[in-house]
Amino acid sequence: MLRGTGVRSGGAVAVGLLAALSVATGSGVASAQSIGQQVRSADIATLRQIDVPAAWSQSKGSGVTVAVLDTGVQRSAADLTGQVTVGPDYTTGANPPGYAPPHLHGTYICSIIAGHGSGPGNAEGMIGVAPRARILSVRVILDDQEPGFVVYNENASYDDAIANGITYAVRHGAEVINMSLGGTQATRSLRVAVAYAIAHNVVVVAAAGNDGKAGHAFTPYSYPASFTGVISVAAVGSGGKRASFSDQNSSVVVSAPGVSVVGAGPGGSYLVGDGTSPASAFVAGIAALIRSRYPHLSPVQVMQAIVTSTRRQPAHGYSPGVGFGEVDAAAAVTAAGRLAAASARSAGLAATAHFGGGPGGPIAVIHRDRGLIIGLAATAVAALAAFAVFLVLVIAAVRRRRAQPPQSAAPPPAQPPGYGASPWPTEPRLPWPAETPTPRPTEPPMPWPTAPAPPWPTTPAQAVGPYADPAPDPQPLQRNPDD
Repeated sequence: MLRGTGVRSGGAVAVGLLAALSVATGSGVASAQSIGQQVRSADIATLRQIDVPAAWSQSKGSGVTVAVLDTGVQRSAADLTGQVTVGPDYTTGANPPGYAPPHLHGTYICSIIAGHGSGPGNAEGMIGVAPRARILSVRVILDDQEPGFVVYNENASYDDAIANGITYAVRHGAEVINMSLGGTQATRSLRVAVAYAIAHNVVVVAAAGNDGKAGHAFTPYSYPASFTGVISVAAVGSGGKRASFSDQNSSVVVSAPGVSVVGAGPGGSYLVGDGTSPASAFVAGIAALIRSRYPHLSPVQVMQAIVTSTRRQPAHGYSPGVGFGEVDAAAAVTAAGRLAAASARSAGLAATAHFGGGPGGPIAVIHRDRGLIIGLAATAVAALAAFAVFLVLVIAAVRRRRAQPPQSAAPPPAQPPGYGASPWPTEPRLPWPAETPTPRPTEPPMPWPTAPAPPWPTTPAQAVGPYADPAPDPQPLQRNPDD
């Protein structure tokens, strides 16, 4: 996507485009031929930054169809004539009836991927990374100056436009899909469509996004670039450093030129723009070169060839700003050749190879004694049945034993009548008869008489103390006349 993009609230995206800049010379506007030559000069300088001209000795993308899911393309653009097939428009109804969309962004991207040039001998104008590849254009977004841009962004009926475009491209022969677009919503339909494409052997490339800032701040993920299996592309300047606007997060796989990149526009114009949109287009073109030269490589192997052949790699091998480094087209095609050669070597033996010492004689047929086999089988079955019966009997016996009530303990010895149970244990009986106690003899009566009772009456004991009754007056003793 180019800088200044808008993001759909519904999860899809709309892309913006920098204003087109006329290419002029001296004091006046140059002729069309002079503009074309200047465009070619600027274009070749960017292609050399990633070594594309050196890759053309191995591949120019012939036989490969690259699907460009974008704002559509102007088929009559001089640098694209004869190379473009137009698919359905999944934005129909967003613009007012009768409005003719400009196809700015889509034409610009297509020229970077597969422009074949214009003018005498196609020596002028835009030449893309894979100039012999074919383009399948599917319109899934709007340029941001279109009158239906807001309607497209806010209407949920367009939420699946990009996913539908991916499915269409896969079913119509695309081998590489480029999406210079993105949004922060990872919708289910988009995720399923990307997985569908990769499962059908299609290489998927997408722009990382233009929401980055200077420094090392983390940028929220953009989709479809952040889905697994997608080659997410960041933008770098001519020195290989990350462009300040380029997203930086762990979804970034590689980087490519994205600052002041020239491209074709509608109506014979040429545009210059910044963004991860052109960076993604460069990588999609390299994928087309690899697919043309080595068509049997899987999407993962194409990604591996691109990743392992980068130039200007980060100090530690990877960074979220530029991924594994800036792409190198020639080195990527060479790396793909090594992968293709390794894949061609079979891991098994050839159909004519033999294990051991080679082919032997006729296959020996071994005849078995059927009677013996049947007898052994019957014995095994009988033994198994006997074991099963034994097991059932054992289980039944155990269950019966568990079902019986426990026996009561012996009753305690009877206690003597009238006595309660002793709180301590009874002493054991001696093993010999107990001795019978000898009766003690009765003592004889005393030999002296008991004292006679006193002749006077006894006085009852008196209480002693402060509260005792007063003592009676003493009475004189009277003499008994009988004495």
